[in-house]
Amino acid sequence: MHPITKHLPMKYVQTDKQPFKKTIMDTTQTKRAIIIGATSGIGYETALLLLKEGWMLGIAGRREEKLKEFQSQAPDRIRIASLDVCSPNAPLQLNALIKSLGGMDLYVHCSGIGHQNFDLNQDIELRTLETNATGFTRMLTTAFQFFRENKKGHIAIISSIAGTKGLGIAPAYSATKRFQNTYLDALEQLSYMHRLNISFTDIRPGFVATNLLKDGKHYPMLMNPQYVAKLIVRVLHKKRRIAVIDYRYRILVCFWKLIPSFIWKRLPVKN
Repeated sequence: MHPITKHLPMKYVQTDKQPFKKTIMDTTQTKRAIIIGATSGIGYETALLLLKEGWMLGIAGRREEKLKEFQSQAPDRIRIASLDVCSPNAPLQLNALIKSLGGMDLYVHCSGIGHQNFDLNQDIELRTLETNATGFTRMLTTAFQFFRENKKGHIAIISSIAGTKGLGIAPAYSATKRFQNTYLDALEQLSYMHRLNISFTDIRPGFVATNLLKDGKHYPMLMNPQYVAKLIVRVLHKKRRIAVIDYRYRILVCFWKLIPSFIWKRLPVKN
């Protein structure tokens, strides 16, 4: 049995002899998770692991055909919503997804874009800001308000180690990831001010082999999404506040933080 699921009751554990479609769940006890950006990469693999653990899932993304394909694995336990975080209608769609799922215990934000932008193309920078900052804020405020009404919940985001320092090769990307880190800090304080029982988890991966990095460039210490998702689910169970994934990147981040600005600006961080 996988170490992530060995502590769970058997009715929540997926086995080869217990296909998703035939799993009988006690829906009054089942946890419910909403995952934004679940059509590929980290979001998809994380959703798959939670599904195997017995969670009810509400998954959202822009590609409806991918959402339906995922839903076919367990139609009775998966609700879907085709949405774009950059759309003003996204909060309404998220609330509708939460309602169709019967509530929400965990919100996971995996949606984001990023590009190397050595020539500082303005369109790339603005699209990155719209998705990773404006769209991010649009969705997190909606999730926070739901948990505020229910007095409890768990908000988790997939940010990046790129928020540690400003990267000249990807200005908007690194800046928006720092924004996400700080925004979650602020929401945690706001939750405390409102006397709410909301947990917050900031997950900061290094380079992961997803569509985001399929640009023909070389990325060191590249991790596969399945490996990263296993670590993410472990972190979600523990409700860790900040988690850098994996141990190699934790070491790297520690060194980055020690580099003075006058040295950092001279480093040729370019692939």
